[in-house]
Amino acid sequence: MNTDLDALWLCLAAFLVFLMQAGFALLETGFTRAKNACNILMKNIADFSIGTLSFWMVGFGLMFGLSKYGLFGTSRFFYEGTTGFDWAFLLFQTVFCATAATIMSGAMAERTKYSGYLLCSLAITAIVYPVFGSWCWNSLFGGGGGWLEGGRVMSALFGEGAAFHDFAGSTVVHSVGGWAALAGALVVGPRIGKFGKRGRRNAIPGHNIPLAALGVFILWFGWFGFNAGSTGTVSGAGLARIAVNTNLAAAGGALGALFTSWYVFHRTNPTYTLNGSLAGLVSITAGCDVIAPPMAMITGLIAGPIAIVSIHWIERLRIDDPVGAISVHGVGGAWGTLAVGLFASQTGLLLGGGMQQLLVQLFGILVAFLWALPMSYGLFMLIKVTTGLRVSRQQEMDSLDLSEHGVRAYQNG
Repeated sequence: MNTDLDALWLCLAAFLVFLMQAGFALLETGFTRAKNACNILMKNIADFSIGTLSFWMVGFGLMFGLSKYGLFGTSRFFYEGTTGFDWAFLLFQTVFCATAATIMSGAMAERTKYSGYLLCSLAITAIVYPVFGSWCWNSLFGGGGGWLEGGRVMSALFGEGAAFHDFAGSTVVHSVGGWAALAGALVVGPRIGKFGKRGRRNAIPGHNIPLAALGVFILWFGWFGFNAGSTGTVSGAGLARIAVNTNLAAAGGALGALFTSWYVFHRTNPTYTLNGSLAGLVSITAGCDVIAPPMAMITGLIAGPIAIVSIHWIERLRIDDPVGAISVHGVGGAWGTLAVGLFASQTGLLLGGGMQQLLVQLFGILVAFLWALPMSYGLFMLIKVTTGLRVSRQQEMDSLDLSEHGVRAYQNG
């Protein structure tokens, strides 16, 4: 039974997740150039503002409305709650939705037209995220259940009782956001000077690594609300255990990336370590409720190196992702979702649970990819050919801060 105490906890968790918007803003600003800092900040505040309104008006209904066939909701638009817990649930899900959109911001940084980006953010928060979310989480608010949550389709494909497990959103939030980021990077193209002839990849360093590090610590802090808040209740031992798993995975991800960087490049690169900790956090989000603490640490420990390898692989494909969002969130979310099928205490393959959960998790990862990437790509291409999505060459060379916003982040003298 939902109590006032549960509503309070859900609100407090939502406040923590909201603070993650500041973390993303600082991380992306630090990893990009000083001349575009205001543009990064403006995109992040727009993500949350657009996400708040679009999710309340449309997205919440698509995600949690009554769904007869498990495809998407058809009620609860412009949602008006009846209890304190209802309002808390709406707020908590709103900050999740905005997070998915903000992931996209970093991958499209430093060359995207601001007006076009606003439409991209609207597309993700009103359509792409809530529809996939309804497939996995519709039953959380009495919507009848999405088709990936179980039922006839999943039982026919994988056997009785088969259900996709993503407790707090490694796939629903992070991979969906990561695949949208990949679509955005593909449609908008690389920054000027990023890639040269004969496959040459040129580094474009961020201007403020301490700022990025502060952003990562804020994200780490906010993630306790992201994962532990997904319990929806303060009762039982689950909340505290989930918080411990979250912390262990983040530490494992940071150290996994640190030692990989040390071994491969003979230097402990801070950007890799910072992204490694985020990859650890992303990876444990799916299974933080069903994975034991030692396995949580291992999940993060593997996620860090995966993120480093993916960042370099993405660049080899001549895809420009200034902050590593595709690798950390898209690939890291996929690994974390897969880890449930390997390490879950009751159903994981490596703990005697058999193949069923692993196959279900693989299927959910594939469905997310096949939904989020093509849908985002199509919507972004539509924006590109109508309103435009990329600034002019001269604007990009000079400064998006000046051309788009008329102000500098840092004043000389």
